[in-house]
Amino acid sequence: MTGPVEERPGTGAPSEGAPAQGAQTGGAPAEGGGQRRSGLRNPDKAVRGLGAGTLALEALVLLLAIQPIRVVGGDLSGAALGAIVALAVACVALAGQMKRAWAWHAGTVLQGLLLLSGLLHWSLFALGVMFALVWAYALHVRRVILG
Repeated sequence: MTGPVEERPGTGAPSEGAPAQGAQTGGAPAEGGGQRRSGLRNPDKAVRGLGAGTLALEALVLLLAIQPIRVVGGDLSGAALGAIVALAVACVALAGQMKRAWAWHAGTVLQGLLLLSGLLHWSLFALGVMFALVWAYALHVRRVILG
């Protein structure tokens, strides 16, 4: 289909013949129409998924990094190992709480704790820097999508 699209009466489904939503303004939403800025069906849910996915990936990387850190980085103290496991558990728990507004702030605190755990082992600081940058990007995307 190459022509303009209009909504079929009574179905809510598009059909050919009328201009598409936002066609007059070059794709931008109409003023005062209450339309979404991002074009997503549910921007809140998309942003929550981004945050939860980021934290889940962080937990997985932390747990999978234990053995390479032990082999390449030398001694991994019990405190460092405990910090890794505790941070991974916190990431998983927080990923399930992303519906709450405070979870984004708690995620930022979690990144700071990972950076501080770099005092226990240098490789944890490196992981902290990487995930702090990823979290900063997730916060940026959240701000752009939700406004």
